[in-house]
Amino acid sequence: MQKLIIKQLPFHTAAVNAVQEEHLSNYPIVYILHNEKRRPDAYIGQTVQASRRMKQHLKDNKRHKLDRFILIGHERLNQSATYNIESKLINLFIADNRYRLQNVSQTASRQMHNYYDKAYYNEDLFHQIWEHLRQENIAEGSIDALENKDVYKLSPYKELTPEQVEVKERILAFCRERMMASGQHVFIVEGDAGTGKSVLLSSLFNTIQDSAAEAFSPLYQTDNYLLVNHGEMLKTYKSMAGSLPNLKKKNFVKPTSFVNQLDKQGRMADITLVDEAHLLLSKPDTYNNFHYDNHLDEIIKRSRITIVIFDRRQVLKLKSYWNERLMQEITSHYQADTMHLTNQMRMNIDEEARSWLEAFLTKQLRPLPERKPKDFELKVFDSPAQFRKTIEEKNEQYGLSRIVSTFDYLHKKDKNTYYVDEDGLHMPWNQTQDNLTWAEQSGTIKEVGSIYTVQGFDLNYVGVVLGPSIKYDEENDQLFIDPAAYQDRGAFASRSDLSKEENERIKEQIILNSLNVLMKRGIHGLYLYPTDPELRRRLLILQEENA
Repeated sequence: MQKLIIKQLPFHTAAVNAVQEEHLSNYPIVYILHNEKRRPDAYIGQTVQASRRMKQHLKDNKRHKLDRFILIGHERLNQSATYNIESKLINLFIADNRYRLQNVSQTASRQMHNYYDKAYYNEDLFHQIWEHLRQENIAEGSIDALENKDVYKLSPYKELTPEQVEVKERILAFCRERMMASGQHVFIVEGDAGTGKSVLLSSLFNTIQDSAAEAFSPLYQTDNYLLVNHGEMLKTYKSMAGSLPNLKKKNFVKPTSFVNQLDKQGRMADITLVDEAHLLLSKPDTYNNFHYDNHLDEIIKRSRITIVIFDRRQVLKLKSYWNERLMQEITSHYQADTMHLTNQMRMNIDEEARSWLEAFLTKQLRPLPERKPKDFELKVFDSPAQFRKTIEEKNEQYGLSRIVSTFDYLHKKDKNTYYVDEDGLHMPWNQTQDNLTWAEQSGTIKEVGSIYTVQGFDLNYVGVVLGPSIKYDEENDQLFIDPAAYQDRGAFASRSDLSKEENERIKEQIILNSLNVLMKRGIHGLYLYPTDPELRRRLLILQEENA
């Protein structure tokens, strides 16, 4: 078995010159520069010429705080492997949150690709490296624990798919070209749940902020923001900000706060990125201190360039409802480009299961796909106790597995306990409040999450309670959506600019949108527990057809 070589030395010229091992001095390597101050700094890189690269760093004023260096070598390392290991180390260091990294974006975005024996480098060898770093007290968390953290999944250093790279490069070019042009400029990225929109946005914003700190960049000294309407997601972005040099917590803001803040200061932003723009308001909301007609329009007016991430299938409230006409009216006033993300990135799902899921979300009921080993697991449960037990077992085995429900149960912010399916599952609605996102808190395995706690986040396995608003239409053998049973009354505040018929039609679509979000949370599996006895009976029959 080939030997992993890891050497840690003081970061000065004499120590660099003393390194003689061939697999550290004449092979591709990965390295870590660091110090051990109260809030330690680190820099992670890879090179094929270790001595020369270390001496370059010694002359770099940005590295003068770093006083130790670690060289990681192996006789089987090649440059594809060192790039891969470097990226994984950066992502895990961000999630571990022990070091403040000095790394900035590369000129070319990292793109996912295969290479010979990737599994060995990516799994076996990397695990050896990480465990050594933990033994040396350079790293703290285990790989499994860190990879389950949302900050890891949203890391701006995650490798992007070719589709994501294409969109990112188009947007960066758009920003460089339009920064000095007059007027407002808009770029819209559309994509379904799980197509990698937030990962793209995280990578894009980090690169923009790095460019804003680079004197020779067209984006130098630009004042930029990432707007996040989702409170749980905002926690994740702010957590990430402390780990990278050019990400600041003040640049992650909620949309209404952004509009009111810029109004108060009488100024304009340069580039504004809007995550999950489908959650923006499309009517005034005095309760939330928004007094204009449309969130997006007001954001665009206050920004030279606005990058919009949008999915009309994730609109969850009437006051945020967007139709094609409304989007066209807004973007027609500005110089707008649009691109689409189409590849499913979250769910490890085969085509047969994906087709079943998409049909279900249009109220169609089909036989469940035949279960094969290692496939995405799709299962309907008859027993609420077995449903709960299975999710708890998956959480023990893989972590980050939770139960969520359609918003069909009473919930008030009065510190009382409210239950989901009181006569069956009998579990409390999410009660835990913390700076961590809901699913990352260990106690939430005993609770049921809502659409507002999991939208935008990944779970390994998700159990979805189909509450009383999801019923069975026996006559047409399809789902029946019952808005009268939906308890999220704030979602259904009627709009005077829409007809009564439109209001009712949109209510059904909002419930289907919430199902779309809930059912697409799980990476490896989706479990369903229908509370409507007739729907449960019908789905169990359909499950048996291909068993």
